[in-house]
Amino acid sequence: MLDIKALFKLCYGVCIVSSKKDAKFNGCIVSTVFQLTPEPPTVAVSVNTDCLTHECISESGFFTVSILSQAAAKSFIGWWGFRSGRDVDKFAKVKYKIGQTGIPIILDNTVAFLETEVDRAIELGSHTLFIARILACGTLDDYTEPMTYSYYRDIKHGRTPKTAATYVKEKSQSRLEKEAEL
Repeated sequence: MLDIKALFKLCYGVCIVSSKKDAKFNGCIVSTVFQLTPEPPTVAVSVNTDCLTHECISESGFFTVSILSQAAAKSFIGWWGFRSGRDVDKFAKVKYKIGQTGIPIILDNTVAFLETEVDRAIELGSHTLFIARILACGTLDDYTEPMTYSYYRDIKHGRTPKTAATYVKEKSQSRLEKEAEL
């Protein structure tokens, strides 16, 4: 038995991962940033290989993580998760600052940030796992809770893009299964 919904019980934070390619910034929503080691401080993130942000990280070797607050609106998250940077300038409608790596840190709806340098990348089919050393990090809001993926999904009733590592395709029920539920 493979009950994929069991994965919903894992705790993830909702973050914007940003990077740049040439002089253009891009970012996307992820729920797969996690700490690997305390010394040296190291994190990993899984990014879909079709995303422009993946190209940016691969080219620059750097990314930032902006950890979102529970107060972030679904429309704000959707701007980063359901639109491609190939079609829109995602940074046109948001406050940000440039970090020490030259990569933007989102200030809107962010409780903390990380600036990282990629140490290695592991290809995993549809996604790449980027393992990175933390070069700088900071807290922007001590009073607001960070958003977890379960909060986004269960409280805000948010959707997940097909490119996300946490995307689970809903099985369509047959007519007989639907009638059996009645």
